[in-house]
Amino acid sequence: MPFREVSRMDERLEFVMLASVEGANVRQLCRRFGVSPTTGYKWLERWQLDGMVGLQERSRRPQNSPARSTAGTEAAVLSVRAAHPAWGGRKIARRLKDLGQQVVPAPSTVTAILKRHGVELGTFGGGQSAFIRFERAQPNELWQMDFKGHVALRTGRLHPLTVLDDHSRFAVVLAACADERTATVRAHLVAAFRRYGLPERLITDNGRAFMSRPLRPSNTLRPTLFAVSRRVATSASLAAPSGCRRPSAARRSRSAQLYRMAYSTPCSEPR
Repeated sequence: MPFREVSRMDERLEFVMLASVEGANVRQLCRRFGVSPTTGYKWLERWQLDGMVGLQERSRRPQNSPARSTAGTEAAVLSVRAAHPAWGGRKIARRLKDLGQQVVPAPSTVTAILKRHGVELGTFGGGQSAFIRFERAQPNELWQMDFKGHVALRTGRLHPLTVLDDHSRFAVVLAACADERTATVRAHLVAAFRRYGLPERLITDNGRAFMSRPLRPSNTLRPTLFAVSRRVATSASLAAPSGCRRPSAARRSRSAQLYRMAYSTPCSEPR
């Protein structure tokens, strides 16, 4: 026999029926149903006053809102918005101030007024633009490589190296390195290529360990060029590209994990 599905209303009804029995221990019933005594006595009182209707959820909206904007202020906001459909809360608030409005609401309040009246806030109206997920269609189409800062240790500094597959968000490299040198990065890339195969593209920032320095011909052998020699397309940016922000989302947790790893399996010795 299948388990019976129980809704909140069913549980409340069962609770008040048991609690209404003469000599019932209400506090023990509250522990049984996982509610506080305050909540239990509240539903019992509503049941006694209104019956089944009292067990239904009630609106939590306050009966009055003394801080709500007046009808005149809302009309002024809507008027400015009608004249300038591309304006958002900050521009409308500034325009009301320039027009000599006595009570000028905050930009956030202006936005709330527009939403309350059903005014659509698009990209050009002060609202947020639609979120576009930066994600490749298949694994190994794009890897993102970055050093996640450095942490001071008793024996030196820890340099967390991460290489992330853009589609699966799997960390193909998560290493606690003793430095940010070319040989260190190259060793981890070689190991990742042998274990997971070659990616179609590798994206990095313009860090010293990833890019060559034009004024130093002897240092042109960087991991990026090493990857190119194995037919992996690369791209770099002076700032961190939008895709490279993904490893930063787990920066603290991964850095903590690497911190524990640093004392047992450092990937290279400081030079």
